[in-house]
Amino acid sequence: MYYIVGLGNPGLKYENTRHNVGFLTIDYLARKHNIDVRKSKFKSLYGQGTISGHKVMLVKPQTYMNNSGEAVRDLKNFYKFDTDKLIVIYDDIDIDFGSIRIRKKGSAGTHNGMKSIIYQIQDDSFPRIKIAVGKKPEYMDLANFVLSGFSEKEAEIIRNEIDIASKSIETIIEENIDKSMNLYNSVRLVEDIDE
Repeated sequence: MYYIVGLGNPGLKYENTRHNVGFLTIDYLARKHNIDVRKSKFKSLYGQGTISGHKVMLVKPQTYMNNSGEAVRDLKNFYKFDTDKLIVIYDDIDIDFGSIRIRKKGSAGTHNGMKSIIYQIQDDSFPRIKIAVGKKPEYMDLANFVLSGFSEKEAEIIRNEIDIASKSIETIIEENIDKSMNLYNSVRLVEDIDE
């Protein structure tokens, strides 16, 4: 079983913000693979199904972003899975807009949700998929930027990024992470976007 965790904040006011692309990717996978993500346990909403012939659990922590690790810890303590079966999807402001980045392991960088997960499970050797959400304008502070919505043009790019992120997850499950990294880490959806 693969445990696919999308990070975000619960509640309607956060629904279509930059910080919630992890949730949006889980929703997309759920629709695509007909998985109902409405059960409530492990401080999360979750649902089980199959992707590429493998059992998966799609998970949306309901702890708010900065405490995402509590949900992942509860899940891991209950199911006792190996860390390489965990795939975490989250927003990234440092990679080029119009791209995703797949990594096998590594530090949290500046992302508080990832910091929380690594701290709570005391391990950073799990696959993660970062989805570009644009660069923060000079005049905006980080918190306001990641909690802001998308322009129409940006939203279209984000939808395409989510589609690519979903395909990358299917490839990880069906084949392996190296194949997924080779296929999708080089994808660029935009040359440039008007500010």
